[in-house]
Amino acid sequence: MKKNLITALLMTIATTILLGILYPLVITALAQVLFRDKANGQILHRNGEAIGSRIIGQPFTSAKYFHSRPSAAGNGYDAANSGGTNFAPTNQKLIDRIQADTRNLHEENPAEPIPVDLITTSASGLDPEISPASAEFQVPRVARERGISESVLRDLVQKNTRQRDLGLLGEPRVNVLELNLSLDDMAAKR
Repeated sequence: MKKNLITALLMTIATTILLGILYPLVITALAQVLFRDKANGQILHRNGEAIGSRIIGQPFTSAKYFHSRPSAAGNGYDAANSGGTNFAPTNQKLIDRIQADTRNLHEENPAEPIPVDLITTSASGLDPEISPASAEFQVPRVARERGISESVLRDLVQKNTRQRDLGLLGEPRVNVLELNLSLDDMAAKR
């Protein structure tokens, strides 16, 4: 009995050291050496200051910026509260939010159909990207607010559009933070 207890205790200590300390340290070191940017959250910096993550959505509310999809994560894009609302399609809160968002978007651009990702939240609530159609929908507002031509903005959206991975995985998409940073860079050069 005593021998089995000592064996169990030594095995617990050995596996704790191996799998609880050494393995995580090796994996962390490999990630830092091989994939430093990805391992550290793909943080974007400007003038030495961190301004956001490429992989977590940001809330843009100013009319002179492209807006992200709606977020149901906490107070919006809160990584500690990632997740959707899980409201059923018949839930009145969901219906009211979508109707309010639809009204606001129709006021912004009454002639165009609203892309679905501008009124629906993502499953995580942290989606950093919108469809090219959603970016195109916002071009007239941003052009008007910034006093630049829509064709210049369309070119900027096109430059910031990522195509399907490997030509077949996913959908074309636009990272909103990167697009807005490109927009600020373009404005600074004028």
